[in-house]
Amino acid sequence: MKDLIIYISIVLFLCPAIAFAQTKHIPAHDPVMIKQDSVYYMFCTGMGITVWSSVNRVDWKKEKPVFAEVAGWVLKELPGFKGHTWAPDIRYHNGLYYLYYSVSAFGKNTSCIGVATNKTLHPSSPDYRWQDHGKLVQSVPNRDDWNAIDPNLFIDDDNTPWLSFGSFWNGLKLVKLNKDLVSLEEPQEWHNLASRRRDASLPDSVAGNAAIEAPFLFKKGKYYYLFVSTDFCCRGLKSNYKVMVGRSEKVTGPYTDKNNIPLMQGGGSLVIAGDTANWTAVGHNSVYQFDGRDYIVYHGYDAKDNGKSKLIIRELSWDAAGWPVVSDF
Repeated sequence: MKDLIIYISIVLFLCPAIAFAQTKHIPAHDPVMIKQDSVYYMFCTGMGITVWSSVNRVDWKKEKPVFAEVAGWVLKELPGFKGHTWAPDIRYHNGLYYLYYSVSAFGKNTSCIGVATNKTLHPSSPDYRWQDHGKLVQSVPNRDDWNAIDPNLFIDDDNTPWLSFGSFWNGLKLVKLNKDLVSLEEPQEWHNLASRRRDASLPDSVAGNAAIEAPFLFKKGKYYYLFVSTDFCCRGLKSNYKVMVGRSEKVTGPYTDKNNIPLMQGGGSLVIAGDTANWTAVGHNSVYQFDGRDYIVYHGYDAKDNGKSKLIIRELSWDAAGWPVVSDF
């Protein structure tokens, strides 16, 4: 028995991903994650932004939402908005936590990205208070051919902050931020990241079928990796969401896939898709390094539970050519 205990201890020491991979599949949609001290916090789409906490990345406790009520600026831009806030992103920089979030009308590009800051993520701290800085980016039907949702903050090797975002329409965008991370740098600098072919006859107010969204940037070695989600989410058992990737030696692109096809021309190499037996579809990922290992965090539609959206965490490794590989289910 003593030898068995020693063996198990050695395995867990050498392979912490074993414990990590057993995270409970709690309800989640568009999950992003961060660690403060010994606590992991996960932010997801939900009323006022759903928040979960965990000390072991396995068992999760639901916390109070970020926003108790809808901000006045949101009601001004989206009259009748009820508080179901989409696709947050959380980052720590220069002593503050920055939370980017989306408010939108479903299926329309009447959308805004807002940003809030906090000194701490611990709700018990006297410093815990979210300060909403309001609108950062906005898209308007019949004016813009892009959609201001699914934000992701990335700070490059030159300490320049960038915000990637987008869903459907003509694809994913990248815009440079000011050093304060709550405003756009002027004069504005914009780049196109990825796109799929769209029916040009459709009016600007219609999403169409060029399904690509949820950009997430991650630097590994000399490459910037752009993870995106393609095809359709939010349809339960009928969803066919999947995660694709391209890479570039510059944060602004161009991003190409394994076959050197630009993501701006519909390219993208498959990272992970539904396996039908467990998950009908998976997507809207984020990527992190915890304890010296890389992980991909995303949601999946549970094939054994009527397509309900749930949290999935998998270790991310890299093949000989430097492309991401996700551990098996």
